[in-house]
Formats: sequence, structure tokens, C-alpha cells
Amino acid sequence: MAEKRKINPILKTALELGPIAAFFIAYIRLREKTFTIGGVEYDGFILATAGFIPLLLLTTGILWVLTRHISKMQIATAVLVVVFGGLTVWLNDERFFKMKPTAIYLLFAGILGVGLLRGQSYLQYVLDEALPMMREGWMILTRRLALFFAGLAIANEVIWRTMSTDMWVNFKTFGLTIAIFAFFMTQGGLFKKYGTDSDEA
Repeated sequence: MAEKRKINPILKTALELGPIAAFFIAYIRLREKTFTIGGVEYDGFILATAGFIPLLLLTTGILWVLTRHISKMQIATAVLVVVFGGLTVWLNDERFFKMKPTAIYLLFAGILGVGLLRGQSYLQYVLDEALPMMREGWMILTRRLALFFAGLAIANEVIWRTMSTDMWVNFKTFGLTIAIFAFFMTQGGLFKKYGTDSDEA
């Protein structure tokens, strides 16, 4: 098994968030335009999606080359992007790509929920090195995150079904990122109460 490597955190963040930023920029520039390719008309959203898919796969591949490690969450996200993004481009229907975040967050919530039903925190297996905590703390965090992911899935469904594409793109680009960041920022009390130092872990 290849040894996991560490890379500059700024580079890692750029590779992870770069495709999302590129999708946002492409959509803003192309949203008012229509392109005819092979006799079929595609709007800017479809073309932005078509560019997002290979870009995400490329940055995921670069991350693997640099770190020799890709998390199961990243793999699941890449697969769902290919499936839903591919359907969007193939069928020329933006609804599939808009449903992608719903599928991703329901998948994550479901996986964490199954672990909880088995009395385990799958989250601990992923983040234990970064956030050493007692088992009780992991169980609480996992329950909260499972509910949080379920809430994000519901929010995505409500927004894409009831609001404009512009609103959904802003929600996907900024809202989801800020929400996840804010969630972990509000867990400081939990980390302080149940955290352990690395030696004890």
C-alpha cells in the first residue's frame, strides 16, 4: 500500500475547490448564451457542467498522485458527478446535475446512519488522525453530521425546485461551502470536551 504523503494545505484546498470555482465562473460567463453542437442546442449551464466533470476528475487524479491517498467520500463524489453530470449533458437536462448534491448528501447521511445503527462512528475512521476524540464525542459528532447532511439534501431539493438556476448555482458554490465550514466551527465545544491529545489517542 502506497504511503500517504502530505502536501501544502493551500494547494490541497485549491485542488479540491478549484473545480467548483471554475464551474461558477464558466456558468456566469455562459449563462446567457446558447451553443449549437452537432445540431443540438446547449445552454451555458450544460457546457459549464460538461467542463466541470473532466476538471474534477483531473484534480482528483492530481491529488492522488501528490498524496497517494483519495478518501472514500472523494471517490463517491467523483462517481456521482460523472453519473449525474453525464446524464445532464447526454440528455441536455440540467435537472440531473442539480440533483447531484442531494444524492451526495443523502449518501453520506445514510452511511453515517448505518454506522450509528451498528453502534459505530464511521466518521472516526476518516478523521481520527486529524481530530482525536473519545468515542462518545465521535458518536455525538456523527449523529449531528448525519442530520446536517440530511438537512443539506433537503435544502438543495427545495432550492433547485423552487428557485432560479442563478440562485441554485450561488447556493451550490457558496452556500454549501459556508454551511459545512460553519457546522464544524460550531462544534468547538464538543472538540474541547471530548478531545484527546495525539499521544493519548
